[in-house]
Amino acid sequence: MSELQCDPHGESAAAALCYAQGCEERAAYLPDLPADAPVRELRGIAIVGAGIIGSGIAMAFADRGIHVTLLDRQQSALDNALALIRERYENNLRSGNLSEAECRRRIGLIGATLDYDDVRDADLAIEAVFEEIGTKEAVFRKLDQVLKPGAMLATSTSTLDVDAIAAFTHRPADVIGLHFVSPAHKMPLLQVVRGQRTADGVLNSVVRLGQALDKLVVVSQAASGLIGNRLLDQYWRQALFLVDEGCSVERIDSVLEAWGMAMGPFRMMDMVGNDLHWAIRRRHYIEQPQLRYSRIADKLCELGRFGRKSGAGWYRYERHGSTSHADSAVDTLIRSHRAETGAVQREVSDDEIVNRLVFALINEGARILDNDPALGPGDIDTVYVAGYGFPRFRGGPMYYADTIGIGTLLATMERFATQARGDRDFWTPAPLLVRLAATGGFLCHFLKDK
Repeated sequence: MSELQCDPHGESAAAALCYAQGCEERAAYLPDLPADAPVRELRGIAIVGAGIIGSGIAMAFADRGIHVTLLDRQQSALDNALALIRERYENNLRSGNLSEAECRRRIGLIGATLDYDDVRDADLAIEAVFEEIGTKEAVFRKLDQVLKPGAMLATSTSTLDVDAIAAFTHRPADVIGLHFVSPAHKMPLLQVVRGQRTADGVLNSVVRLGQALDKLVVVSQAASGLIGNRLLDQYWRQALFLVDEGCSVERIDSVLEAWGMAMGPFRMMDMVGNDLHWAIRRRHYIEQPQLRYSRIADKLCELGRFGRKSGAGWYRYERHGSTSHADSAVDTLIRSHRAETGAVQREVSDDEIVNRLVFALINEGARILDNDPALGPGDIDTVYVAGYGFPRFRGGPMYYADTIGIGTLLATMERFATQARGDRDFWTPAPLLVRLAATGGFLCHFLKDK
């Protein structure tokens, strides 16, 4: 079988599935958390930010019978969020997944307000505003001012440093990261991010809350990009480079989906919101100017094509629809971009498409392992399988690296670095991979026990 072929019912897949299950069972085990760490009372829940993420988080609570209050500064945002929530629940009613009484009950568990004073008695406030540090600073300073002593403050950030956000408050011990993967009411993963000063009781409380929400909880230390989005940024960078080199958006998506990904990279960008990654890239342009990015995604955003929520991104969508339709306007934009940049198109095999994207995940995962000794490879694999659509029957990116061999991985990365339009900096192997190749070691044996 080629690397693109794998029998999801074969022996190798069975071993990967057993590995994935074991990683999930160990994910929330925290040996350094005292057995007597307190659990704080959680009765009042506030969610600040009524966008796609905030409304999804609200539904995740309502689905478990927990009342929440959505807070936003704009009435139009609250109206749109409540309309979307109602539409989703009514769709479940029409499909027979909810009774009429249960549909009404869940909708009734979600309140809305424009006034911070209405949530001052909340035991937990979850910030879900735009991924921009100044916006989050304003929210946390206000929450710090109005919330009662002992209330917990959580950020849903996917790329910013939780410790930097905690520093905006006078209560950093009460601040923690709770990153729900979108759509938050459907995706099983919850990344809990422990800041340097996060109290044991806060960590224990939110881990138990995540489990009560029936989420698969993975705990990591505070770091920019967390686990999932650090890998995702590299994955998307390679996908965009492949477009420059002649691959179509539809082909890249179909090849990755045939390999086993739940969703191709461009369909994923549209689901998450292209404006979100645009903001992250613009920050990287300043903070890490040495990084190479294709600017085709910026040009797409400049046209207001932010994905599903705007009805158009890399694909076209009907109102609130999830079905993607190819759009000739995107083809025109790509042709113009290639002509403007002088990009030379070439034939790219399906194997190369898969390997460039998946090896980008592996290399960044190995860097994370080297930089954070408290994190094991199983956590990375759990995050990527449960939250980002990596095929479970392949175990996860770290496990998959071991199945193909670290030596083979490094040799292929070297070939990518030296080919036309290759980016040697991008394909510089993580030091951990080099060490493992020299000793014949395996990624999944590195820091196996947290």
